Amino acid sequence: MRRTALSLVLLATAGCGQAERPYAPLDAAKPAAPQEAATPATPQETATPGQSSPAEAERPADEELPSGTQTIDVGEGLRLRVEWPPDPDPALKPMVDQYVGTRKAIVEGQTIYKEGLEIDAAVQASEWVESFVEKGWTMRGIGRIYNLRVAARMGKGVQVNACVDESGIRVVSSRTGKAISPQLKWLRTPYPQTVGVRRGDDGVWRVRMYGTARERCTR
Repeated sequence: MRRTALSLVLLATAGCGQAERPYAPLDAAKPAAPQEAATPATPQETATPGQSSPAEAERPADEELPSGTQTIDVGEGLRLRVEWPPDPDPALKPMVDQYVGTRKAIVEGQTIYKEGLEIDAAVQASEWVESFVEKGWTMRGIGRIYNLRVAARMGKGVQVNACVDESGIRVVSSRTGKAISPQLKWLRTPYPQTVGVRRGDDGVWRVRMYGTARERCTR
């Protein structure tokens, strides 16, 4: 029942209104891991039979996504592995993009991350990234995002779930390169993520909100 209720909240928010949710994994030091989504609507434009409307003409085609394992070199000793399902749904891309993008922002010492995110999600993601940079922390090692899937749909809203395994990552000082102690607890075991995404009238999928996932993730 709780999982069903969460799905409805995510989808309803991704499809229309706004809701505030925490980023994700929480530790005593505070950083969490990303999760949430959104997108505005624009006036509809009509077209004569056999013609595309101006909005449709400008709408980008869905990008062809990889299938299988993709390894991304983020930089400075950090690599991320994305385990794409066969014939991945385009709605999965914002989940992967924000996962890779927020980690890259940390490695590069950025304090803002907003690519592919709507305002509320961008604020949450930026706060999470900034919490690392302010402490002079960065990441090293290998992370993995897997079990990517569309969990539910409602109108233009889609709930995307995934599992993240960052047990191969260590948080280190960006100045000395030495591992901090103690390490963040949420890095030790795989954890779930869920986001609400929506495809805008411009044809672009964006994360509208991060949700709190309850499922169990295993290696």
